[in-house]
Amino acid sequence: MTVPPSIPISVPTPSSLPASSSTTPEELAIALMNALTIDSQDWHRLKGNRRARALEQTAAALVYLLKDQPEEALLRLEQATGWLDRSIKAPPCPSHGHHEVAPD
Repeated sequence: MTVPPSIPISVPTPSSLPASSSTTPEELAIALMNALTIDSQDWHRLKGNRRARALEQTAAALVYLLKDQPEEALLRLEQATGWLDRSIKAPPCPSHGHHEVAPD
């Protein structure tokens, strides 16, 4: 994928980060993942939001990749791709649709 020249993209390099910064890339990725994780209070509202779900899975993939767990990272990236290409959809709520039948 090529980016049109009108869209500037800058990727920070270790030399462009503040020298006093003691935050590791893994810590930054975990903070990003925590910020993008859909919590239980927002799950019903965002369960079908493809962008939110893809962001959540992509951030998790980055954490796994930084922890040298490429297989787990790949699974999360496949999930993110599925959300974006609409090949997957939200599962039903765990608390709905599970009615136990009382024994006779």
